[in-house]
Amino acid sequence: MTLISSISGIRGTIGGQPGESLSPFDVLKFAGAYGTWIKQTAEKPTVVIGRDARVSGQMVLNLIVGTLNSLGIDVIDLGLAPTPTVEIAIPMENAHGGIIITASHNPGNWNALKLLNRKGEFISQADGEEILKQAQKATFEFVEAQHIGSYITNESYIDKHIESILSLPLVDKEAIKEAQLKVAIDTVNSVGNPSIPKLLKALGVNDVVEIFAEPHGLFSRVAEPLEENLTELCKTVSEHNLDLGIAVDPDVDRLALVDEHGKAFGEEYTLVSISDYILANTPGTIAANLSSTNALKDIAKKHNVQFYESAVGEVNVVEQMKKVNAVIGGEGNGGVIYPELHYGRDALVGIALFLTQLAKSKKSASEIRAQYPSYEMLKDKIEFDENVDLNQLLQDVKASFPECKTNEIDGLKLYFEDGWAHMRKSNTEPIVRIYIESTSLDKAKEINSKIRSITKTN
Repeated sequence: MTLISSISGIRGTIGGQPGESLSPFDVLKFAGAYGTWIKQTAEKPTVVIGRDARVSGQMVLNLIVGTLNSLGIDVIDLGLAPTPTVEIAIPMENAHGGIIITASHNPGNWNALKLLNRKGEFISQADGEEILKQAQKATFEFVEAQHIGSYITNESYIDKHIESILSLPLVDKEAIKEAQLKVAIDTVNSVGNPSIPKLLKALGVNDVVEIFAEPHGLFSRVAEPLEENLTELCKTVSEHNLDLGIAVDPDVDRLALVDEHGKAFGEEYTLVSISDYILANTPGTIAANLSSTNALKDIAKKHNVQFYESAVGEVNVVEQMKKVNAVIGGEGNGGVIYPELHYGRDALVGIALFLTQLAKSKKSASEIRAQYPSYEMLKDKIEFDENVDLNQLLQDVKASFPECKTNEIDGLKLYFEDGWAHMRKSNTEPIVRIYIESTSLDKAKEINSKIRSITKTN
C-alpha cells in the first residue's frame, strides 16, 4: 500500500491502514486542511469538485463533500468530469477553488485529490506547503449546524467546455466537417466518454469507432496512454481504414495519437505537432518541462521563436509559460496547455486543434508526423531505499559526465551533443525517473547503462 503527500495533493492506493494508503482518515484530514486554507480567502467559500470514473471515486467524493460542508464551505459537484473541465468551471462559477478526484495515469486501485486555486490552476508550492502543514496538525474548526455548507450538482460543464473550444479562432469546425474524417477513440473506461464523442460530434466528425468506451472505471488497458498500451487502438484504426486514432488517460489531460496506418505517433509528438500548428498561426514563445523532446526546440527554431524549459509538473510549466508569455506549452507526456482557453493540460482542446491541423493541411496523419525530426526516448525508473542520499547520487552522475552542460532546477539534466538525460525523483511514486533522448535508441541505452553503473543498479 502506498500514500504520497505532495504540494499538489495526496495520492495513494485504496485499502489498508491509515497513513499507509489513501484511507478515509487520510481523505478527511487532507480535505479538512484544504478547506481550512480556502476559508482564509472568503467568509463563505465555494469549491468545485469533479472526478474520473474510478470505482472508489464516489466514496472519496462523499468524504470530501461532508468534510467541506462541515467547515461551512459550499460545494458544486460536476459529477464525472475531465480534469480540464473542472479547471474551466472554477472561474466560470466564480468559485474559490476546486478538487479533482483522480489518480490520472495510475492504475485503478489508486485515487488522489488534486488541488486547484480560484483561477482553476494547480495550487502554488507555497500554498501546497501550507496545506500540508494544516493536514499534519489536523486541528480544524467545524461550523455549527445552521452554517453547514450547501451541496449542489451541475453536470453541464462538459457541454460548456466544448462550447469554449468551438469558439477558439484556431479551431476550424467547418474545415473538420468538410474533411469527413474517420476516427477511433480509446477512452479507457473513464471520463473521456461522453466528453470526446460529444466534442467530435460538435466538430462534425460523424464516423467514430469507440473502444473501451463505457465509463465504469474498470480500465480495460493500462491507464497511461503509452504506445505499448495502445495496441487495440492501433489495430482498430488499421482494420477499419480510419484516418486517426485518439487515446487519453482516465482524467483526459493527456492525449496520444495514432496515424492512419495504425502506428502510434509517440506521446511526445502530440505537443510537437500542435505547437507547430499554433506557432504557424500565432506569434509567441513555447515552453515545456525538462523531460520533453528536443523536437520542440526544433519547432521553435522553425518558427524563429524562443523555447523555454521548466521543472517537471504542470504548475511549473504554467508558471514558466506566464513568465515568458508562451502561446503554447505543456509536457511531453501528451499534455497540451493552450492558454487561449486556460492554463491546464487539456486533451479535448488538443483534439480540436490537431483535427483542425489535419483537415486544413490536406495531409494524412502519417505525413504530418513525418515532418518532424525523430528522436528515440528511453524511459526508465529506479527504486531506492529511503537512506540513499539522492542529492549526492545526482552529483556523482554529474561528475561522471564532465563534458555535459547541466540544468539542476529539477533533479539533474545532462545535455549531450545529440540528446539529453534527465534524472529526478517522482512526485507521484517512490522512484527516481530517468528519461534519456538521443538520435538512436542504442545511444540512449548506452547512456542509461552508464548512469545505472554509477548508481550501482542493474
